[in-house]
Amino acid sequence: MKAQPKKIKLRIKVGDEVTVIAGDSKGKTGTVLSVDAVKNRAIVKDVNLVTKHIKPTAATANAAAQQGDIVKKEASIHISNLALIDPKSGKATRVGRKLDEKGKLQRFSKKTGDIIK
Repeated sequence: MKAQPKKIKLRIKVGDEVTVIAGDSKGKTGTVLSVDAVKNRAIVKDVNLVTKHIKPTAATANAAAQQGDIVKKEASIHISNLALIDPKSGKATRVGRKLDEKGKLQRFSKKTGDIIK
């Protein structure tokens, strides 16, 4: 029986504004659309675009799928290649976690020390 990979707590969440710090899309920024915590990967809007070929089908109502098409879509990118953009300074920052007054973990920017919503 194969062991399940461990899901770890990530410092990047859906809706965060991030910049790519390594790879082919280095320097691009975008919003996180989805996060896969098991594979440590995220999909970022308009970053790491790949070309997908859609096969023609006869039984669908969608006109593009009926003819077949070539579509650009976002591919996943590893979390280690992303850096969160600090809302205050607009630059890339590292993320820390600390307890607030209620005992709940909050994310904060290591650059400015502000809480990240």
